[in-house]
Amino acid sequence: MAKDSYFYALGRRKSATARVRIKSGKGVITVNSTPADEYFAASKYLLTKLQQPFVALDNVNKFDVSAVVSGGGHEGQIEAIRLGISKALVVVNEDFKSTLKRADLLGRDSREKERKKFGLKGARKQRQFTKR
Repeated sequence: MAKDSYFYALGRRKSATARVRIKSGKGVITVNSTPADEYFAASKYLLTKLQQPFVALDNVNKFDVSAVVSGGGHEGQIEAIRLGISKALVVVNEDFKSTLKRADLLGRDSREKERKKFGLKGARKQRQFTKR
């Protein structure tokens, strides 16, 4: 791997989209030009989710991650970044694919919010029935 080369992947979850770049380094994770622990300060327990692909491969502190994320909430953004990291690691080395797949880190969780329908109170909630 060349000194300035990086590997790119896209991760999505709910309405969050993460564009992830990884390159060899010391394990620094930045999200929208901010350290990840500052960006996700309110949800510290979720930061371990960002490390899952590296832990599954025993590559902790070997890659620097730079992510640009938009849309969604903290949970959706973290899971989008995690998917992007996993996909980028597969680009780095195709042999990582089977390990990440077994750890269930390469699947896209396609559940999204259902749209509100015309004439209803929500996506499925009906109006209250009145007999008289």
